[in-house]
Amino acid sequence: MTLYPNLITDALRTVRYPGNGQNIVDSQMVADDMRIDGMSVTFTIVFPKNPDPFVKSVVKSAETAIHTFVSPDVVVNIKTENLAAQPSEAEPPALPGVKHVIAVSSGKGGVGKSTVAANLAVALARMGHRVGLLDTDIFGPSIPKMFHVEDARPCAISVDGRDLIEPIEQYGVKLLSIGFFVSPEQATLWRGAMACNALKQLITEAAWGELDYFILDTPPGTSDIHLSLLQLLDITGAVIVSTPQQVALADARKGINMYQNEKVNVPILGLVENMAWFTPAELPNNRYYIFGREGCRQLADELNLPLLSQIPLIQSIQEQGDDGQPAVLNPASPEGMAFMSLAAKVVTQVDRMTM
Repeated sequence: MTLYPNLITDALRTVRYPGNGQNIVDSQMVADDMRIDGMSVTFTIVFPKNPDPFVKSVVKSAETAIHTFVSPDVVVNIKTENLAAQPSEAEPPALPGVKHVIAVSSGKGGVGKSTVAANLAVALARMGHRVGLLDTDIFGPSIPKMFHVEDARPCAISVDGRDLIEPIEQYGVKLLSIGFFVSPEQATLWRGAMACNALKQLITEAAWGELDYFILDTPPGTSDIHLSLLQLLDITGAVIVSTPQQVALADARKGINMYQNEKVNVPILGLVENMAWFTPAELPNNRYYIFGREGCRQLADELNLPLLSQIPLIQSIQEQGDDGQPAVLNPASPEGMAFMSLAAKVVTQVDRMTM
């Protein structure tokens, strides 16, 4: 029999950490140091507490899982570490040149989160700020198309003796996305750990330089990607995007809850209601509330959060996004003014939090 890392990690997924009820692989408790030598495997389990009352039981369960689901002949060597024992102040910031990190999030897909993130970034750049935008949706990157740079291929440059990825610059915004490195016709079939490692490279091994705002276009929902971002970056605040319909708002609540969790504690800068209403070009004074009316405003009032903007459902926003021309490039249009107003309110909220 030949041992493979996937055999071991699949077995370890059956082991749950009693502290949170989740398996130790998806909880990222299994360190990325696995070594296999014949029928011997060595790896480290990182525990969140110091001391941790579940060390012995989890180690024993891990050994049993490997012997049960892989082979009883495997020699298992497990080392343990305590995350809490590692002083966080010793860790340098991942992006020392960045002043503010803004996560643009949504509870579900299809609400226009990436459109909001792209236009927010361009609007901030038009206001004179130095802006970076990272497409953190490893499995469904859309930022390259929205900025008309699908064919761009970032190069490596030397910075202080290090080879770093140079972001693509478009409309005054520095951009990186996994979409620059994979074929758009092929699905990205990666496990969570691989996706998180790729994301970490795009953050820590890129020449972002000095930025006033670093915008994160996050995947929909709550996932390993979000946990990695929260662990890696000091996020200034989150902007939550939703449509007014109740199904989307229910998921938006989950996104808000994730950031407001006491272990995360990231401030919510406010909500954006996208596709708030539809106004046909031939009837400019009419509003049709296709997805419901004032849903985000009601949620914002309920949770005592700001409603940053209500973005109308306008065909040109979709067309300009598909053409790689964010709507805010025309700031005099109704949609352009909406996104410029959003950017101004985000700046105001950030200033209030950092005064």
